Amino acid sequence: MESDSEVAFSKYGVYIISDSLDLFFPGLEIKIDKISDNVFSYLKKDLEGNVTEKKIPVKTSELKIEVAPIRPLNYPAKRTNYCFLEFESPVFLIESSSATIFVQCPIEIGLFLIHDSHKDSLDWFTCDPANSRFGLYGTPESGTLCKYSKTPIVGSYNDSLDYFNGVIKINLKNELPGGHSISKIVFPIIDVGLYYKDTKAIFDTVSGTLKKKITLETFDVEPEAIQTDWTKSTDYERVEVVKRLKMDVD
Repeated sequence: MESDSEVAFSKYGVYIISDSLDLFFPGLEIKIDKISDNVFSYLKKDLEGNVTEKKIPVKTSELKIEVAPIRPLNYPAKRTNYCFLEFESPVFLIESSSATIFVQCPIEIGLFLIHDSHKDSLDWFTCDPANSRFGLYGTPESGTLCKYSKTPIVGSYNDSLDYFNGVIKINLKNELPGGHSISKIVFPIIDVGLYYKDTKAIFDTVSGTLKKKITLETFDVEPEAIQTDWTKSTDYERVEVVKRLKMDVD
């Protein structure tokens, strides 16, 4: 396998393969070859020597696939629909104020087989396995398991790290009578859309509001679809109904 410095990494998008295709990502290489009139071979290798092989029968002489960023819910195993982003620097909001920030959010990459107007998951992987980890929000007895990442606050959608993360815009609002620091946000990322262009990825917006409900101070989090001309990624995960999570105020 060639070193990352020797290759040009592949872009997201749709590929039509009539003979062969090589795809390169950080720490990983994929080779697709036509081995007979209606069968293709699929080979994925990473720097640790892990190999995935598949045979793909097709109805036509060509193979059509999509390479797209997907939500970071599958590696090392599918255990949750929630994402826990801890900010490297907390955000302080004075009373009755709001702010908009951009933060990096991990992604994985999916490969989809396109046929008869359908898209089936062919494979998926992460380019950052060492930092793919879980975190617990709440107590060990009743907390919520989440995919966890400690993330920097960045300047704009342009500040994603190709193949490793996308950027998510977070609207913050404080409706409480006093200032508060916000150091983390926990939300069902299964509800948040993901979009791509070339090698970049962005997410739908997430809005978080500090408010008082009866005697409790809570942090309500809701997703909001963005308007963009970027291509919407194919959903890989099974759609499930997830409980809404109310965060306590720091």
